[in-house]
Amino acid sequence: MRHVSPAPLLPARVEDEGLDLYVFAHAGGSSLMYQDWAAHLPAHWRLLAQDAPGHGLRIGEPLLTDADALVEHYLDRITRDLAADGAPFAFFGHSMGAMVAHELTRRLTERGGPRPVWLGVSGCRAPAPDAPATTGAARPPAVLHAGLSDPELRHRLAALGGTPARVLDSPELWSFFAPVVRADLRLLETWRHTPALDPLPVPVSAFCGSSDAAARPDQMARWSELSDRFLGLRPYPGGHFYFQSDPGALVAAVVRDIRAAVSTDRAGTPAGTR
Repeated sequence: MRHVSPAPLLPARVEDEGLDLYVFAHAGGSSLMYQDWAAHLPAHWRLLAQDAPGHGLRIGEPLLTDADALVEHYLDRITRDLAADGAPFAFFGHSMGAMVAHELTRRLTERGGPRPVWLGVSGCRAPAPDAPATTGAARPPAVLHAGLSDPELRHRLAALGGTPARVLDSPELWSFFAPVVRADLRLLETWRHTPALDPLPVPVSAFCGSSDAAARPDQMARWSELSDRFLGLRPYPGGHFYFQSDPGALVAAVVRDIRAAVSTDRAGTPAGTR
């Protein structure tokens, strides 16, 4: 299969000061889920939608089934970006992407170097802050696991939403997609949480669908325990992929919360729960 070189995947729009917004997709997902976000961002912000190896435009690369390897892969790439760019940056992740974004934030913070000005987590239960290192940090939705048969997995993905029907219904497309989603599910099922020594000093916002059984609002609210600057829980009508059909309201909230985080940093006062 032809190798495709990784690159920022979505066009930059460039407002008053620049910011790089890194966004991370769900299990089996790719940067394409964020293809409409750039049009809703301020002019000088760059949207950097990330593809894991074997996903999206990186489809020719070997899949990763180890969470630590995936996080280190992103950490290496983002660290190189920061050295070359130096712009303020923020993270947003949905479902599995939220776990990736949180772990990246934790590691950058503990290393004492540049860290994101804001972290947005969506559609993913918070890991228990006092959990031992052997406790699983992330779980795929209860309806999904790597051992499902192909018909069962297709049926449950269809019920969860987020996967185009043409992928689930086409034997050819499914043959490409099934190994990708199974690899991600194995990664999630074996992910182990290493708790941070202290709550993150990074402003955190949590987003969810009000009827998402995989990440209920009460479960999402526990993200407040992992940051000393929790900006609030933002529920929206819908299920696990509540923003898929129209991301405008979510992106507007992301922009507002990033601006609130940056403004409180400049004022020297912590951002409180709103």
